[in-house]
Amino acid sequence: MPRSPVAGLLVMSVFTLASEAGAQPAAGRHDVRPFITDDARVVGGGLAQVESWFRWDEESAQQWLLAALGPTQWLELTVGGVAGQDRVGESGRFTYALPLVQAKALLRPYAPGSAPGAALVAGTFLPGGEGALVPQGYGLFVFGIASQSFGTGDRVLLHGNLGVNHQWLDPEDTTVLTWGLGTQVRAVGGLHAVAEVFSGDPYVPGSGTAVQVGARHFLSESLQLDATLGHGIAGSPSLPTWWTVGVRWVLPRLWGAEPGSARASGGHARPAPKNPTHGGRGSRPGGWHGS
Repeated sequence: MPRSPVAGLLVMSVFTLASEAGAQPAAGRHDVRPFITDDARVVGGGLAQVESWFRWDEESAQQWLLAALGPTQWLELTVGGVAGQDRVGESGRFTYALPLVQAKALLRPYAPGSAPGAALVAGTFLPGGEGALVPQGYGLFVFGIASQSFGTGDRVLLHGNLGVNHQWLDPEDTTVLTWGLGTQVRAVGGLHAVAEVFSGDPYVPGSGTAVQVGARHFLSESLQLDATLGHGIAGSPSLPTWWTVGVRWVLPRLWGAEPGSARASGGHARPAPKNPTHGGRGSRPGGWHGS
């Protein structure tokens, strides 16, 4: 297995952030990682988050980095990219792609005992960079999200996504249907089990149908760790088996006052509060050469 310097930096970042987490103010939890299937939550007005994860399979080793900002309570803006090693043919070449640009609008938050939450996402991964991870052309992805919560403290969450991914290619444009079904179940304390089945990744067109299972653990209101294992089950070719490890950090509030709600904005899967007053996205697939 290749040793990646960016993976080493990720491990160092985890320990650094963990040491700082206790000093951070409580922040609403919102988590997509390690899902491909997204959830009907945004980071929250005046808040920002950084997500990074390392992904490995037989075709590539990848380090992803996404940064999101909440200019309002209902809007989230994300920018990011990926860098790594192309392992097809044992070339071992460095490859990177950027920028990924995405906007997410919260239409309705979700809570136990109420109607499902809803959100809408639109974005693009521009063909900038070098090597196998660069998209084949300009594209646009759009998808809708529905999320439902069951049980005190969001004990069980269900998410569904449905959308399209269009690419302007030479000689022929392509449009691919994308969908995903995912669940998260609180096990004990801050530990949650996650599972999903999806077809087509909005970030990686033509990624086929795959399943992914894993766990995420909330070390604090601002720091989350996760790990997943996935495998392609349909498509030509199908995705190779992959694994990921990741970290997510919510930065201290940038502006505005903390919302007065018991359910902090942007959060969807924190452990149940001690005295609850309310009822309540991987790891991305491989590079475009494997699509």
